[in-house]
Amino acid sequence: MTSSTTDPLLETARRVILREAEALGMLADSLNGSFAAAVKLILAAKGRVIVSGMGKSGHIARKIAATLASTGTPAQFVHPAEASHGDLGMVMRGDVALVLSNSGETPELADIIAHTRRFDIPLIGIASREGSTLLRQSDVALLLPPAPEACETGIVPTTSTTMTLALGDAIAIALMEHRQFTPEHFRVFHPGGKLGARLSKVRDLMHDDPPTVPRDTPMGETLLTMSGRGFGVVGVTDAAGALQGIITDGDLRRHLAGLMDLTAGDVMTASPRTIGPDALAETAVRLMNERKITCLFVTDPAGGTTAIGILHIHDCLRAGIA
Repeated sequence: MTSSTTDPLLETARRVILREAEALGMLADSLNGSFAAAVKLILAAKGRVIVSGMGKSGHIARKIAATLASTGTPAQFVHPAEASHGDLGMVMRGDVALVLSNSGETPELADIIAHTRRFDIPLIGIASREGSTLLRQSDVALLLPPAPEACETGIVPTTSTTMTLALGDAIAIALMEHRQFTPEHFRVFHPGGKLGARLSKVRDLMHDDPPTVPRDTPMGETLLTMSGRGFGVVGVTDAAGALQGIITDGDLRRHLAGLMDLTAGDVMTASPRTIGPDALAETAVRLMNERKITCLFVTDPAGGTTAIGILHIHDCLRAGIA
């Protein structure tokens, strides 16, 4: 079998990746005032960003539209062929068009370009050929640097699509940071899946009405409360209702001798670790793992010590947070 260091398949892979990485460096160096102008054009728009492209550029356009939409910039992909058969009605005054074409001469884009010119819809063009129709017609032209495609024949869209995708990401992140888009905003657009779970807050998963008893409660009653709720813990409060401690199975084992003659205050572990309702559930899981515990009491978000909820590790696991 061929050695991994001389395997021609690996050599091809490394050449492709290095060539595309070099092209991304060229792209970064080539950015100028046109990039800033494109971002400002989008920021000033009252409508959406309409992203369009044909073929491989169309696939990249779909991804750019999705990234923009998920980071606070309303965006929609419009297929140029469908645009010529009625979907131009989706492109309206107040929108900004972001059109992609490696050559800048893709014939299927003619109608959507003409539509933007006819109705004074700002057009941002991304292409690799200076002086191409797309860039000449654009209000802001973003010219990709002359980097060779990753294939030896130079005909397969590889490096060019990688640069276009990276440029779209750069636009999206520039817009996101300008708008001070936060993880909370991101969670609103990603409520499902692993990402949505990771961005869930404690309040989304916690149980209201946590199990608590006053500190002078006899252990017989305390055990009934503890076993009745099924969390394996009970909180201990003072006369004002502030959380003073917590009783776990470990506390019970440490006080087995004469347990039923004691009160909750005698058995509790004082100053338990708590968490606020607006903390990320992922943070709660990390705290539970660090302290080797299975529950966290949730306290008043205003900084008080009143227990308003309880979060169990199983709640987090069911939500997909590990």
